[in-house]
Amino acid sequence: MSDRKAWAPEMGQSGDTGFDIGERRPTKTTADNRCGDRSPLLEADWRYIETTELDDLSAEDWTLLNRQRRPYYADEQARQALRFLSCSEHDRSFGYQINNYRHCLQTATMAHNAGEDEETVVVALLHDIGFVACPDSHGEFAASLLANYISEKNLWMLRHHAIFQQIHLAGVPDHGFDPDERERWRGHPFFEWTANFVDRYDQRAMCPHYDTAPLSFFEPMVQRLFARPARTLTVD
Repeated sequence: MSDRKAWAPEMGQSGDTGFDIGERRPTKTTADNRCGDRSPLLEADWRYIETTELDDLSAEDWTLLNRQRRPYYADEQARQALRFLSCSEHDRSFGYQINNYRHCLQTATMAHNAGEDEETVVVALLHDIGFVACPDSHGEFAASLLANYISEKNLWMLRHHAIFQQIHLAGVPDHGFDPDERERWRGHPFFEWTANFVDRYDQRAMCPHYDTAPLSFFEPMVQRLFARPARTLTVD
């Protein structure tokens, strides 16, 4: 049996980590994070459910939640994806001349300048959104985020782009991967697109002198993408 103490209010402010995740400086706890305070609703005319356990929700509760959920997601999905990316704006690099935030912006700018469609530009912007938080499966991270709103072509590219990048990593000493691993998918309908995306944009987007568009330039594109009707996914 563990002798670890359960959390108690005297151990710290409820809901307060003590640091702002964007700027890494101490923060104060807001009123709606204190014990007993409800989080504000997105719209003034929305209602709370009154139960606090899923087992106790009634059909009326679920109807209310589902009615408010749809516009909530439409408003919040794009905003939260953009906020997740923007949190890394001032992150330091482990050796690359630009950080991952700038890499994402640069990849999207390159795709836009090359005349790619808006969906592809947004995919380029968010393709490495999980590169630091989820490095070993960051392609699947981005794919899961965007799966319901993008084409099968771009979804397949996101899931496989890290492996396709291995051909550009042949100079890594004592690497534990096969640079030609992508060859097992040669002949796949989306092989050439994935190879082109990695070669033309992903593996080149690391230059501090490239004239990169700001995140605000891409925000309307991201909002339009998440405003699409969610599509039904097929199993690959």
